[in-house]
Amino acid sequence: MSDPQSTQRAFGLCGWSGSGKTTLILKLIAAVQARGFSVSTMKHAHHSFDIDRPGKDSHRHRGAGAREVLITSAQRWALMHENQDQPEPSLQALLARMSAVDLVLVEGFKRQPHPKMEIHRPSLGKPLLYPDDPSIVAIACSAGLSTATIPHFDIDDVTGITDFMLATVGLTATEGAA
Repeated sequence: MSDPQSTQRAFGLCGWSGSGKTTLILKLIAAVQARGFSVSTMKHAHHSFDIDRPGKDSHRHRGAGAREVLITSAQRWALMHENQDQPEPSLQALLARMSAVDLVLVEGFKRQPHPKMEIHRPSLGKPLLYPDDPSIVAIACSAGLSTATIPHFDIDDVTGITDFMLATVGLTATEGAA
């Protein structure tokens, strides 16, 4: 797959497992929509995952070698693309495949360069990621973080995080969809 440049605005959340990324992203989806912006999400799975099941026709199509299988119904559609011998696509290539929205919230992809906020819980005993990743532009933390040299927020400050995130990607209140 080629790596076209995407025009999608993306802001990511990264952090160790159990830090609260998914909980926060669910709140941010609602907050971004409440401001009149359209939002989609992308989640990076670190493991071999499958949304298909053995015995289903779509699973059989993939097993026979189909590169892509699109499943559709009146409620939704899903496209499964087999990377086969190709490397995992970059974040930008995947963003380019998504329908246009005002903002894509990205969970994971911590090794890809895009603006992101680290979600940190000191109780997990894990080190901060931001000192080694210049793409991390802020931190949301469950406890005070007096040593941070970048903007930091309480993990429950959804309004402040949303303000920061939208400003970072250049979205203003006048751009929101009606």
